[in-house]
Amino acid sequence: MKSITNLNQLKKKLDLLKKKGKKIVHCHGVFDVLHVGHINHFLSAKKKGDILVVTVTPDEFINKGPNRPIHNLNNRIKCIASLGVVNFVAANNSASAVSAINVIKPNIYCKGKDYKNNKLDLSKNIIKEKNAVKMVGGKIIYTNDDLLSSSKIINNLGLNLNESQKKFLDQVKIEKKNKNSDPKNKIFDKFKNLKVLVIGETIVDDYNFCEALGKSGKEPVLVLRSLKESKYVGGAASIARNLSNFCKKIKLLSYTGEKKEYKNFITKSFNKNIEHHLIPKKDSPTILKKRYVDNINKTKVIGVHNINDAPFNKIQEKKFRDIVRRNLKNFDLVVVSDYGHGLISDQTAKLILKNSKFLAVNAQINSANIGFHTISKYKGANLVIINENEMRHELRDKTENINKLIKILANKIKSKYLIVTSGKNGSKIYIKSNKKIIHCPAFAVDINDKIGAGDTMLGFLSISLYKKIDINYSMFLSALAAAENVKHMANSLVIKKNTLIKYLDSYLK
Repeated sequence: MKSITNLNQLKKKLDLLKKKGKKIVHCHGVFDVLHVGHINHFLSAKKKGDILVVTVTPDEFINKGPNRPIHNLNNRIKCIASLGVVNFVAANNSASAVSAINVIKPNIYCKGKDYKNNKLDLSKNIIKEKNAVKMVGGKIIYTNDDLLSSSKIINNLGLNLNESQKKFLDQVKIEKKNKNSDPKNKIFDKFKNLKVLVIGETIVDDYNFCEALGKSGKEPVLVLRSLKESKYVGGAASIARNLSNFCKKIKLLSYTGEKKEYKNFITKSFNKNIEHHLIPKKDSPTILKKRYVDNINKTKVIGVHNINDAPFNKIQEKKFRDIVRRNLKNFDLVVVSDYGHGLISDQTAKLILKNSKFLAVNAQINSANIGFHTISKYKGANLVIINENEMRHELRDKTENINKLIKILANKIKSKYLIVTSGKNGSKIYIKSNKKIIHCPAFAVDINDKIGAGDTMLGFLSISLYKKIDINYSMFLSALAAAENVKHMANSLVIKKNTLIKYLDSYLK
């Protein structure tokens, strides 16, 4: 009987078989690396009926880490189709098997024994699938075959890792034995009661997706056709949004424009546990960073910023400093993302440094503040994150070895932890207490937009290091969060707990 890869064709064939009294059994999964565990599962499932149908999760819905799946959908389908026990194989069209179940209407839906306790499925898809099977008149059966893990096989063989990643993960796995470093011992529960104060400029990122028409007929100008426009909440507000999924209480201190334009757009994106104080800055617009983006390869063509970099006037500066002073004592830690757009003066920075229980800082250099903005105003912060180019600019050194520069900057700013990010080369953390530098490789593969990656790392490193989670583990967690962030445009995605748990479990099996 011929295997197929189309659900619509499959429905017609199964309808004919059902009329002949054939009993349909359905299995569903990723099947990234086909192994004997899968084959035994299929053999056991086939014994429950006459026709075995296997549906396969598409690449875009696989949530096992930035560089998964190993094999693309077509190759995974071909492997399963080659098995004699399987009658039909089809690509699914969603993250769960519900849509496939509604098409196939199986008599039996088979899952492995690891799904028998439905509560262990972080995605909760098994509950949806169980209900869908019931609705189409079928029943779910759990096979009892010995379990094997594709992720464990992939990790042991290093199929999806370079040498740097393998070496780093070996170290993380050693620390995993410590209860503080094991997600199965509820590492994320350590964050849930945290109260975090986030201070920094809120930015609206406006992406205009275009196609290039070519050069203007009369002038040397590139002409673009606008196709669609999307706005995203960014800057310090993106840190607040990410951490709100992990921490009890988040408060954001920031500003909007004098006319409060985009304020509703910004605040509607917040979870209920985010408080906010957005000062309407005098004589200023809400920061809007418009970027024109090639719609095909997602390359930015040009940026146009609507911004007033001037500091608060004296009245608003005093008001903002008073707000900061009142709030600092009420929070476990403070996360500052200073874009140099007039929110945090030197005096306010000193106030934050003096009164924060734990201070994490990202002071970014950008096109508007280069030459005027410096991380040095946060001398003594507990945690500082900076990218390599920013560090070289800070130290006025283009060529020196990065490790040497990290130590020079760490001594200059006197932070407990200094993290330097280097894009595809990963990140390095300098630990003041033992003067060690630890390298964490990058895990991002599918990169659409780097905007917000540094802020994402800052947020997750701050809560991890505050709770004294192992350094390697903290770096790994934040690297995975950043890898998830860059898969999406701007800060369109809010990092979710279950996503990180799945990534950690997948890599550390």
